[in-house]
Amino acid sequence: MLDYNKRPGIADRINAAVDAALEAERATTPPRDYLGASRLGHACERALQFEFAGAPKDEGQDFSGRSLRIFAIGHQLEDLAIRWLRATGIDLVTQKRDGGQFGFSVAAGRIRGHVDGIVAEAPATLGLRIPALWECKTMNAKNWRETVAKGVTVAKPVYAAQIALYQAYMEATVPGISANPALFTAINKDTAELHHELVPFDADLAQRMSDRGVRILRATDAGELLPRIAANRDFFECRFCPWAERCWGLSA
Repeated sequence: MLDYNKRPGIADRINAAVDAALEAERATTPPRDYLGASRLGHACERALQFEFAGAPKDEGQDFSGRSLRIFAIGHQLEDLAIRWLRATGIDLVTQKRDGGQFGFSVAAGRIRGHVDGIVAEAPATLGLRIPALWECKTMNAKNWRETVAKGVTVAKPVYAAQIALYQAYMEATVPGISANPALFTAINKDTAELHHELVPFDADLAQRMSDRGVRILRATDAGELLPRIAANRDFFECRFCPWAERCWGLSA
Protein backbone atom coordinates (compact mmCIF):
# COMPACT_ATOMS: atom_id res chain seq x y z
CA MET A 1 0.00 0.00 0.00
CA LEU A 2 1.27 3.47 -0.85
CA ASP A 3 2.01 5.72 2.08
CA TYR A 4 0.58 9.13 1.23
CA ASN A 5 1.56 10.49 4.63
CA LYS A 6 5.28 9.93 4.19
CA ARG A 7 7.34 12.59 5.94
CA PRO A 8 10.75 13.92 4.91
CA GLY A 9 13.59 11.75 6.23
CA ILE A 10 16.62 12.98 8.11
CA ALA A 11 18.59 13.55 4.88
CA ASP A 12 15.83 15.69 3.38
CA ARG A 13 15.48 17.76 6.53
CA ILE A 14 19.21 18.38 6.95
CA ASN A 15 19.74 19.13 3.27
CA ALA A 16 16.87 21.58 3.25
CA ALA A 17 18.32 23.32 6.30
CA VAL A 18 21.80 23.47 4.73
CA ASP A 19 20.46 24.91 1.50
CA ALA A 20 18.33 27.44 3.34
CA ALA A 21 21.37 28.59 5.32
CA LEU A 22 23.49 28.92 2.17
CA GLU A 23 20.78 30.84 0.35
CA ALA A 24 20.32 33.17 3.32
CA GLU A 25 24.07 33.79 3.45
CA ARG A 26 24.10 34.49 -0.29
CA ALA A 27 21.26 36.99 0.13
CA THR A 28 23.42 39.09 2.46
CA THR A 29 26.32 39.24 -0.02
CA PRO A 30 26.48 42.65 -1.72
CA PRO A 31 26.00 42.38 -5.49
CA ARG A 32 28.86 43.24 -7.81
CA ASP A 33 28.93 46.84 -8.92
CA TYR A 34 31.31 46.15 -11.80
CA LEU A 35 31.66 44.04 -14.93
CA GLY A 36 33.76 40.99 -14.16
CA ALA A 37 36.33 39.89 -16.72
CA SER A 38 35.24 36.32 -16.07
CA ARG A 39 31.84 37.17 -17.56
CA LEU A 40 32.66 39.39 -20.53
CA GLY A 41 32.93 36.43 -22.89
CA HIS A 42 29.27 35.56 -22.33
CA ALA A 43 27.45 35.34 -25.64
CA CYS A 44 24.70 37.92 -24.97
CA GLU A 45 25.59 41.56 -24.32
CA ARG A 46 22.09 42.36 -23.09
CA ALA A 47 22.35 39.65 -20.43
CA LEU A 48 25.65 41.16 -19.32
CA GLN A 49 23.98 44.55 -19.22
CA PHE A 50 21.20 43.23 -16.97
CA GLU A 51 23.84 41.64 -14.76
CA PHE A 52 25.90 44.81 -14.48
CA ALA A 53 22.85 46.96 -13.77
CA GLY A 54 21.72 44.59 -11.02
CA ALA A 55 18.40 43.82 -12.69
CA PRO A 56 16.42 41.31 -10.60
CA LYS A 57 16.48 37.81 -12.02
CA ASP A 58 13.28 36.08 -13.06
CA GLU A 59 11.36 34.31 -10.32
CA GLY A 60 13.07 31.08 -9.31
CA GLN A 61 16.30 31.94 -11.15
CA ASP A 62 18.46 32.87 -8.18
CA PHE A 63 21.19 30.40 -7.25
CA SER A 64 19.80 27.42 -5.37
CA GLY A 65 21.47 25.92 -2.34
CA ARG A 66 22.67 23.05 -4.53
CA SER A 67 24.31 25.48 -6.96
CA LEU A 68 26.01 27.25 -4.09
CA ARG A 69 27.33 23.93 -2.82
CA ILE A 70 28.73 23.17 -6.28
CA PHE A 71 30.48 26.56 -6.34
CA ALA A 72 31.97 25.93 -2.90
CA ILE A 73 33.30 22.53 -3.95
CA GLY A 74 34.91 24.17 -6.98
CA HIS A 75 36.77 26.62 -4.74
CA GLN A 76 38.05 23.78 -2.56
CA LEU A 77 39.24 21.83 -5.61
CA GLU A 78 41.09 24.90 -6.84
CA ASP A 79 42.93 25.07 -3.51
CA LEU A 80 43.91 21.43 -3.98
CA ALA A 81 45.16 22.13 -7.51
CA ILE A 82 47.38 24.90 -6.14
CA ARG A 83 48.89 22.46 -3.67
CA TRP A 84 49.40 19.78 -6.31
CA LEU A 85 51.11 22.16 -8.75
CA ARG A 86 53.37 23.51 -6.06
CA ALA A 87 54.38 19.95 -5.23
CA THR A 88 55.85 19.67 -8.75
CA GLY A 89 58.25 22.53 -8.03
CA ILE A 90 56.12 25.25 -9.66
CA ASP A 91 56.28 28.56 -7.80
CA LEU A 92 52.61 29.44 -8.08
CA VAL A 93 51.85 32.81 -6.51
CA THR A 94 48.20 33.31 -5.60
CA GLN A 95 48.34 36.14 -3.07
CA LYS A 96 49.93 39.57 -3.01
CA ARG A 97 52.07 40.57 -0.07
CA ASP A 98 49.08 42.28 1.53
CA GLY A 99 47.10 39.04 1.25
CA GLY A 100 44.77 40.08 -1.58
CA GLN A 101 44.32 38.46 -4.96
CA PHE A 102 46.19 39.63 -8.02
CA GLY A 103 43.94 41.48 -10.40
CA PHE A 104 43.20 44.63 -12.34
CA SER A 105 40.71 47.47 -12.35
CA VAL A 106 39.97 49.77 -15.30
CA ALA A 107 37.22 52.15 -16.43
CA ALA A 108 37.12 53.84 -13.01
CA GLY A 109 36.78 50.45 -11.35
CA ARG A 110 33.77 49.39 -13.38
CA ILE A 111 35.63 46.58 -15.16
CA ARG A 112 37.66 44.32 -12.91
CA GLY A 113 39.24 40.91 -12.76
CA HIS A 114 40.91 38.71 -10.16
CA VAL A 115 43.35 36.09 -11.36
CA ASP A 116 43.75 32.62 -9.88
CA GLY A 117 47.52 32.80 -9.86
CA ILE A 118 50.80 33.62 -11.53
CA VAL A 119 53.54 31.11 -12.30
CA ALA A 120 56.70 32.86 -11.14
CA GLU A 121 59.11 29.93 -11.55
CA ALA A 122 58.88 26.38 -12.86
CA PRO A 123 61.20 23.41 -13.47
CA ALA A 124 62.76 23.60 -16.93
CA THR A 125 61.51 20.10 -17.71
CA LEU A 126 57.91 21.36 -17.73
CA GLY A 127 58.53 23.74 -20.62
CA LEU A 128 56.72 26.74 -19.09
CA ARG A 129 57.74 30.28 -19.97
CA ILE A 130 57.51 32.66 -17.07
CA PRO A 131 55.87 34.71 -15.80
CA ALA A 132 52.65 33.01 -16.87
CA LEU A 133 49.03 33.50 -15.94
CA TRP A 134 47.40 30.51 -14.25
CA GLU A 135 43.67 29.96 -14.57
CA CYS A 136 41.85 27.00 -13.03
CA LYS A 137 38.33 25.70 -13.66
CA THR A 138 36.39 22.71 -12.36
CA MET A 139 34.02 20.86 -14.68
CA ASN A 140 31.78 17.85 -14.83
CA ALA A 141 33.03 14.90 -16.85
CA LYS A 142 31.19 15.85 -20.05
CA ASN A 143 32.53 19.40 -20.16
CA TRP A 144 35.99 18.24 -19.11
CA ARG A 145 36.18 15.71 -21.96
CA GLU A 146 35.06 18.34 -24.46
CA THR A 147 37.71 20.75 -23.22
CA VAL A 148 40.43 18.09 -23.48
CA ALA A 149 39.31 17.17 -27.00
CA LYS A 150 38.85 20.67 -28.43
CA GLY A 151 40.97 22.91 -26.22
CA VAL A 152 39.65 25.65 -23.99
CA THR A 153 39.51 28.30 -26.72
CA VAL A 154 37.00 26.30 -28.77
CA ALA A 155 35.20 24.40 -26.03
CA LYS A 156 34.87 27.24 -23.51
CA PRO A 157 35.09 30.64 -25.24
CA VAL A 158 34.01 32.45 -22.06
CA TYR A 159 37.12 31.13 -20.31
CA ALA A 160 39.30 32.00 -23.31
CA ALA A 161 38.03 35.59 -23.20
CA GLN A 162 38.74 35.76 -19.48
CA ILE A 163 42.31 34.53 -19.99
CA ALA A 164 42.97 37.00 -22.81
CA LEU A 165 41.70 39.93 -20.74
CA TYR A 166 43.80 38.91 -17.75
CA GLN A 167 46.92 38.59 -19.87
CA ALA A 168 46.31 42.02 -21.41
CA TYR A 169 45.50 43.98 -18.28
CA MET A 170 47.98 42.27 -15.96
CA GLU A 171 50.88 43.22 -18.22
CA ALA A 172 51.20 46.57 -16.47
CA THR A 173 51.89 44.98 -13.08
CA VAL A 174 53.48 41.70 -14.22
CA PRO A 175 55.67 42.58 -17.23
CA GLY A 176 55.98 39.71 -19.69
CA ILE A 177 52.77 37.93 -18.71
CA SER A 178 51.16 38.65 -22.08
CA ALA A 179 54.23 37.46 -23.99
CA ASN A 180 54.01 33.98 -22.48
CA PRO A 181 51.23 31.45 -22.86
CA ALA A 182 48.89 31.12 -19.90
CA LEU A 183 48.66 27.80 -18.08
CA PHE A 184 45.06 26.62 -17.99
CA THR A 185 44.11 23.81 -15.61
CA ALA A 186 40.78 21.96 -15.72
CA ILE A 187 39.74 19.54 -12.97
CA ASN A 188 37.25 16.77 -13.69
CA LYS A 189 34.98 16.91 -10.63
CA ASP A 190 33.71 13.39 -11.30
CA THR A 191 37.04 11.59 -11.69
CA ALA A 192 39.73 13.99 -10.32
CA GLU A 193 41.48 13.87 -13.71
CA LEU A 194 43.56 16.93 -14.52
CA HIS A 195 43.95 18.68 -17.86
CA HIS A 196 46.58 21.34 -18.49
CA GLU A 197 47.15 23.37 -21.64
CA LEU A 198 49.08 26.43 -22.72
CA VAL A 199 47.01 29.31 -24.08
CA PRO A 200 48.89 31.91 -26.15
CA PHE A 201 47.83 35.53 -25.73
CA ASP A 202 45.10 36.52 -28.17
CA ALA A 203 45.41 40.30 -28.42
CA ASP A 204 42.47 40.59 -30.83
CA LEU A 205 40.17 38.71 -28.48
CA ALA A 206 41.30 40.84 -25.54
CA GLN A 207 40.60 44.03 -27.51
CA ARG A 208 37.15 42.82 -28.59
CA MET A 209 36.22 41.93 -25.03
CA SER A 210 37.54 45.26 -23.74
CA ASP A 211 35.49 47.08 -26.38
CA ARG A 212 32.47 45.05 -25.37
CA GLY A 213 32.87 46.11 -21.76
CA VAL A 214 33.01 49.78 -22.75
CA ARG A 215 29.95 49.32 -24.98
CA ILE A 216 27.96 47.83 -22.11
CA LEU A 217 28.96 50.61 -19.74
CA ARG A 218 28.07 53.35 -22.21
CA ALA A 219 24.72 51.82 -23.13
CA THR A 220 23.79 51.35 -19.48
CA ASP A 221 24.79 54.92 -18.61
CA ALA A 222 22.65 56.19 -21.48
CA GLY A 223 19.67 54.07 -20.46
CA GLU A 224 19.80 52.14 -23.72
CA LEU A 225 19.26 48.40 -24.12
CA LEU A 226 21.74 46.49 -26.24
CA PRO A 227 20.39 44.02 -28.82
CA ARG A 228 19.35 40.51 -27.85
CA ILE A 229 21.56 37.68 -29.00
CA ALA A 230 18.66 36.06 -30.86
CA ALA A 231 15.44 36.83 -32.70
CA ASN A 232 13.62 33.90 -31.13
CA ARG A 233 13.02 33.15 -27.47
CA ASP A 234 13.63 29.45 -28.09
CA PHE A 235 17.28 30.15 -28.82
CA PHE A 236 19.55 27.98 -26.68
CA GLU A 237 21.13 30.81 -24.70
CA CYS A 238 17.74 32.40 -24.02
CA ARG A 239 16.23 29.20 -22.62
CA PHE A 240 18.78 29.22 -19.80
CA CYS A 241 19.00 32.96 -19.22
CA PRO A 242 17.94 34.14 -15.74
CA TRP A 243 16.56 37.34 -17.29
CA ALA A 244 14.61 35.70 -20.13
CA GLU A 245 11.15 36.78 -18.86
CA ARG A 246 12.34 40.35 -18.33
CA CYS A 247 14.11 40.50 -21.67
CA TRP A 248 11.36 39.03 -23.86
CA GLY A 249 8.71 41.00 -22.01
CA LEU A 250 10.23 44.17 -23.46
CA SER A 251 9.20 45.47 -26.85
CA ALA A 252 12.69 45.34 -28.30
